[in-house]
Amino acid sequence: MIERINLTPGYNISRIIKGGWHLAGGHGQIDETEAINDMVQFVEAGITTFDCADIYTGVEEKIGKFLKSHKDAFTSGSLPSIQIHTKYVPDYGALATLTKEDTESIIDRSLKRLGVEQLDLVQFAWWDYQYPRYVDTALHLQNIQKKGKIRHLGATNFDGQRLKEMMDVGVKFLSHQVQYSVLDHRVEGDLIQLQLDNEISTLCYGVIAGGFLSDRYLGKPSPTPPMENRSLTKYRLIIDEYGGWDQFQFALNILSEIAQKHNVGIAEIASRYILEKQNVAGIIVGARNTRHIDKLLKVSSIKLDHDDRKELQKLKQDSKGPSGPFYALERIKDGPHGRIMKYNLNES
Repeated sequence: MIERINLTPGYNISRIIKGGWHLAGGHGQIDETEAINDMVQFVEAGITTFDCADIYTGVEEKIGKFLKSHKDAFTSGSLPSIQIHTKYVPDYGALATLTKEDTESIIDRSLKRLGVEQLDLVQFAWWDYQYPRYVDTALHLQNIQKKGKIRHLGATNFDGQRLKEMMDVGVKFLSHQVQYSVLDHRVEGDLIQLQLDNEISTLCYGVIAGGFLSDRYLGKPSPTPPMENRSLTKYRLIIDEYGGWDQFQFALNILSEIAQKHNVGIAEIASRYILEKQNVAGIIVGARNTRHIDKLLKVSSIKLDHDDRKELQKLKQDSKGPSGPFYALERIKDGPHGRIMKYNLNES
């Protein structure tokens, strides 16, 4: 059974969240009808919380069609209600001049795409801190929330300093979505304690590094570019920061030994490791289809022991990185992480 958690009284989510990025462009051909039908199986399995974004091409629309096509099942209770976490990611080109009206128009568009009257959770992102309007924009979102268009506000990919700046002017965030895995512990620098102190739950992506943290890559040579999809392109760079392919293989071997002990796969151990981290409410797992549902169900039943955690801690101690403030590497626009970003996907 999939674990559940209250992010706040009256708002309960599945701790395994169905990611939506894999249903957008750059991850292979997607059959829309099949993708919508698959959503039913995830919900029936207990994975009722969906993560998407205004910039994930076509994903809000697909979830909206799912809601519409299964309206009777949701109304009757034969399907449990779902929670939809979307994002607000203003275009890089708009950061210097962004207005409340610009922000509200994107929120209105998400409402229309999803076919709902209120967005469950809007997670706010900002590309570049040299444009300081993120504080004003967070206040704009809070004003839109007061109108009833947004139920809860969250943040995504902020460092501790900027998250605190927004909180200092009175913005209340329910959650913060961050990258967190056995390969990337940057959030443990200045974020986790800040979020604990302010009752901000941590939602994590990248927990299996786009699929690299799996049995598929154990003992295999480094894949030759170009990568199969955008996720692998992104997380191959994280492996380089971690220490390179040989160091990554060392990590996979440790994960594999623990996985064999629990009779599961590497991906399940990597997922459980993050789910047990302090203040982590849920993990976001990208899934284009239902092939991995059975494995996801196993994650909730794994109980890591003291020896497991001791071995997993070595992966952090032996790593070279990534280091520095959370998401700082990705904000270097002409760096390897920044160059693969798509910065203006909200353009009309």
